[in-house]
Amino acid sequence: MSKKLRSMFWVGLLALSVGVVHADASVGVSVAPNTPENAVRKTILRLVPSAEIQQVIPAPMPGFYQVIASGHLVYVSADGKYLINGDLVDADKGTSLRDDAWATYSKAELAKVPVADRIVFAPPHPKYTVTVFTDVTCPYCRVLHEEIAAINKEGIAVQYLAWPRTGVTDEDGKPTETYNEMVSVWCSADRNSAFTAAKEGHGPKPANCKNPVKDQFDLGLRLGVGEKGTPTIYAEDGAVIGGFLTPEQLLDAVKQHTSG
Repeated sequence: MSKKLRSMFWVGLLALSVGVVHADASVGVSVAPNTPENAVRKTILRLVPSAEIQQVIPAPMPGFYQVIASGHLVYVSADGKYLINGDLVDADKGTSLRDDAWATYSKAELAKVPVADRIVFAPPHPKYTVTVFTDVTCPYCRVLHEEIAAINKEGIAVQYLAWPRTGVTDEDGKPTETYNEMVSVWCSADRNSAFTAAKEGHGPKPANCKNPVKDQFDLGLRLGVGEKGTPTIYAEDGAVIGGFLTPEQLLDAVKQHTSG
């Protein structure tokens, strides 16, 4: 999904929240008619017919459903009439239910990515593991990777996923330069060395093969990486714990999101 479409989706949600939507939806959905889930889906899809709805489940707030679509999380009333675009807080605990929902969803989605499709830098016996959406050209991604030895020394394994900031294709439908570079990295015989060299500004030898770069980019869109930017770091519980962090900050963050 392009940045323009993501922007249209966001504006559409804001428009709905103040009642500025009139068109009916005539879309095919694989749920029974006259159900709350169907009403919720129609509400989202009459905003942006091409929006990709990943999840519709009952929300913690009675009478509402939690919707994750195209990298956004919102709450829609069971009749499809009202939409809440914002945080949902457990007043007793003082915790963000929205953050918890994103973490649960992200953990499940990230678990579907095989380790073999990731580029992994790990100590011999890691105590913690983080997943990082990265771009080989982004400045903060490069600074983070400069600290990879120190991060590993803290007992943290780093598993990188590809997220070319310029997207997979340009406006003419041609692969972007960054996408091609990341494909070449993932297709290198020694991916770790090619990855590090690319982070240092030394592009890899052009290569192509069956690779996960587009799939990982699409996953990042579903998880809202387009709004967060790169690097986006996930703890093992699915929570986003930062963009760039020093090794010491990263260790503190992963400890806070590790059970036991």
